[in-house]
Amino acid sequence: MTYTLVADGASDRVLLPIITWSLKHLDTNLVVAQWADFSRIPRQKNTVERLKTALELYPCDVLFVHRDAEGQAPDLRRAEIANALNQTPIRHIPIVPVRMTEAWLLSNEMAIRSAAGNPNGTEKLRLPDIGTLENLPDPKNVLHEALARASGLNRHRRSRLSIPQRVHRITNYIDDYSGLNVLSAFRTLQQDIRALVENP
Repeated sequence: MTYTLVADGASDRVLLPIITWSLKHLDTNLVVAQWADFSRIPRQKNTVERLKTALELYPCDVLFVHRDAEGQAPDLRRAEIANALNQTPIRHIPIVPVRMTEAWLLSNEMAIRSAAGNPNGTEKLRLPDIGTLENLPDPKNVLHEALARASGLNRHRRSRLSIPQRVHRITNYIDDYSGLNVLSAFRTLQQDIRALVENP
């Protein structure tokens, strides 16, 4: 199975290993992942054109479309994605975290410490309880602060730490995302993927 991920921004590439794990967890053996990189493509005028371009440049069996809910009802975002693809026969799955993708990365303290380059650190990261992650108003800021603290560096050296790069490393240290099933948006994604796999 080849899938393409279309996301809000470059930081959301961290969804690729989460999607791949989800597919393989349901016994889909061969998975080829593609990231729809729009950084070198002229800005598309609307979501319909954006998704059409993604399919032209990155043909696939399944299109995963990410949109942060950002205060909107997740079902509204899902409907927007479905409407944008209603003239296209491609199978698609929406990914709509309640706030931002970064909330899902706050679930694994050891992965954050490792990504920060200090796996044996003892600094207090003050991570929220996993069950409250969808209620955070700004999970990106919480994650960035946790990475900075986890590095163990002083304030001056922290200023030179590439936090966005460290964010992308977090998934390198996670091999099981099942703990995220306590979150409604993640459960919905898993249900959609299961339906896809069971009804090829």
